[in-house]
Amino acid sequence: MTDGTSRIREYKIEINNLTKNFGRRLIFKGIDRVYDRPGIYGISGPNGSGKSTIVKIFCGILSPNSGTITHHSGASKIESNVWYRHIGFVSPYLVLYDEFTAEENIAFFSAIREINFDAGRSDFLFEKFGIIDRKNDLVKTYSSGMKQRLKFIGALYHNPDVLIFDEPTSNLDIAGKETVYNVIKELSKEKIVFLASNDREDIDLCSEVLDLNLYKSK
Repeated sequence: MTDGTSRIREYKIEINNLTKNFGRRLIFKGIDRVYDRPGIYGISGPNGSGKSTIVKIFCGILSPNSGTITHHSGASKIESNVWYRHIGFVSPYLVLYDEFTAEENIAFFSAIREINFDAGRSDFLFEKFGIIDRKNDLVKTYSSGMKQRLKFIGALYHNPDVLIFDEPTSNLDIAGKETVYNVIKELSKEKIVFLASNDREDIDLCSEVLDLNLYKSK
């Protein structure tokens, strides 16, 4: 981004023999990956293949049944209880607060992360995503596409090291998708960006794709 807060930081996510089941149902098994450089990395598979499950594991929302996932900043391992400080997350199931204004939502997310609210940073992102004139409106008046843009503002606000986007262009019109794609391309020059999607346009942005269909063997 261009507001003076951008920086390339040495960050690594290491995945070893990751396996997840729900009861007797195998979601995926034996995933090994290392992500240690900026870029756009895809996670693909049809509906129900485990895309949302694996990104929740990446974020620390879910735990695997076996295997490990570790985050490293430089030479230091990051404890899972503070991964959220390093991750920006967008998903269909991410909660926004309809009775707050859009800006109040961002200020609330800032407080959760225990960082001071920066109005300049907030305005920069509202401008970037084309909703600066609606920042003081209640979120309950937003369209689904505007809510999706607000989720991106919340994900980017704290300038995280890793960006994890689950179905990132859902509910967006053509202009919204173009904005998101431009931002993703810009951010990927300095950050690790994950796109979990079965949208071909999303996956075509990725230099490497983890196909969950290849990890279904018993």
